[in-house]
Amino acid sequence: MNQAATTLLQSPLLHATSIAVVYRGEEFILHRGELETGKSNPPDDSTLYEIGSVSKTFAGLLLANAVLEGKATLDDPIQKYLPSAYPNLQSDGEPIRLRHLVTHTSGMPGMLPLQVNEVLKDFTAHATPARLNAAYADYGQLRFWQDLHTVSINGPLGKDYAYSSAGTELVAHALEKIHGAPYESLLAEFLAREAGMHDTWLRLRAQDTRRLAPGYHSDNPVGTTPMPLLPWGAAGALKATMPEMVKYLRLQLSRHPAVTESHKPLVRFAEDFSMGYFWNIGQSSQLGTHYVHHGGVPRAQCYLYLVPKYQLGVFIITNQSGDATANAMERALAPLFDRVESMQGR
Repeated sequence: MNQAATTLLQSPLLHATSIAVVYRGEEFILHRGELETGKSNPPDDSTLYEIGSVSKTFAGLLLANAVLEGKATLDDPIQKYLPSAYPNLQSDGEPIRLRHLVTHTSGMPGMLPLQVNEVLKDFTAHATPARLNAAYADYGQLRFWQDLHTVSINGPLGKDYAYSSAGTELVAHALEKIHGAPYESLLAEFLAREAGMHDTWLRLRAQDTRRLAPGYHSDNPVGTTPMPLLPWGAAGALKATMPEMVKYLRLQLSRHPAVTESHKPLVRFAEDFSMGYFWNIGQSSQLGTHYVHHGGVPRAQCYLYLVPKYQLGVFIITNQSGDATANAMERALAPLFDRVESMQGR
């Protein structure tokens, strides 16, 4: 972990990282660097990080649990849960189903409102965070439902991978209809009950905002504002501490029935790539079958890896977000995976 942190912080623009590892039942957390250059304020166990799209795996877990409870099926058409008719959410007479949403094969756009997709094409521009904030100012569920009528679906469904945060938001709404409660409370109750997680948030309380890690976008030395909240937040709005992420790694490495269900491969795209309930399922000679998700907002990026072959879970995060950040984290973790592989049989 020290080597991974040292390697990562040698990358330009990166000056803080936290890493959590669960290995063979043991827990490890490492914090390195400064959240703000020159201020001697390293991250610690109380620091709240924005985990971005890793949030999607939480929504997938809740849906997997609903399926096991018999309250939903993957073949449910999403129209079953919508507030009005959306005849546009189909392709060649085939309706978008829950399984299409959790595997990113629904043909839904990446984001709603649609103009956000144009903003993100120039992700590294210094103006991008401000443009995102403007696009999501007062953008709630009502406007989401209005914009959903403008979506065009290009099929066939269930075959082509097209990453969609808008589709994840629909899953959160479906969960609300399934359970008759807000997604935020459903998530909080499940995490508290099943994993003992009490410090993971969609919306921060006023007293917790001071714990939120400052963050940097692209090569801008000036800190940027937090990611605006999406209508439900399931696509990328969770904030969590590293001890909380350790609990989540433990849950994801357990034999919890909902975890097992959420890890099932639902669509296979290549010999080494399938999709579960929002999980990217990889296959390699070193890691065997493993589960991965990247998270990114304009002020933080992270990776979560689950490697059942080694009873290993890894979460790494840094409070900077640019085009090279994800690759830097992958390079930093490579020696960690090599070390774990070498320790097998000891």
